[in-house]
Amino acid sequence: MAKQGEPKDGLSEYRRKRDFSKTAEPRAEAAHGKGRQPAFVVQIHDASTLHFDLRLEVDGVLKSWAVPKGPSSDPRDKRLAMPTEDHPMAYADFEGVIGEGYGAGTVIVWDSGTYRSLTTDRHHHEVPFAEALGQGHVSFWVDGTKLRGGYALTRIRGSAEGDREAWLLVKEDDRHASARSSTEPTRARSALSGRTLGQVAHDGR
Repeated sequence: MAKQGEPKDGLSEYRRKRDFSKTAEPRAEAAHGKGRQPAFVVQIHDASTLHFDLRLEVDGVLKSWAVPKGPSSDPRDKRLAMPTEDHPMAYADFEGVIGEGYGAGTVIVWDSGTYRSLTTDRHHHEVPFAEALGQGHVSFWVDGTKLRGGYALTRIRGSAEGDREAWLLVKEDDRHASARSSTEPTRARSALSGRTLGQVAHDGR
């Protein structure tokens, strides 16, 4: 629930979980694109558990999923994706060390770029991305530095059942598919700074 005086938007949960006097994470401000392709980002977060975060720009915020093993370019891999709170657009460029508190740990931007929706209904008409997410299935094409091609996100648990939602992230079988898709997160380098998690942790920012 949003605190009294807070803007009523999709970022109230993001605000509630953070003390911005203690974290360097960007403040929660919604933004709206101006005639450009929506953004995506994949961050590696060395928190209580080491994981990847997939974020897709939707209606001025970054819809977010924690992906424990990270995105795969192998269509045979079905990667668990657990929804987290919406993040502000400024988070797409965030990397550094989150101090003690919620999400404490080191973050790097593993990949970023743009995406376009491939989601259609049974009549092959495009479905608004936010609406398709609400229905539990989206298909999209990413153009990143490391990730390219089609992906699908499908809800497999939650929503109507009242349980915590769980989704699957799966690579489409297209020309960018590859069986060689493993990523060692501790050795991976940032798409922004070229640093590893260890180097960012050492730098402290």
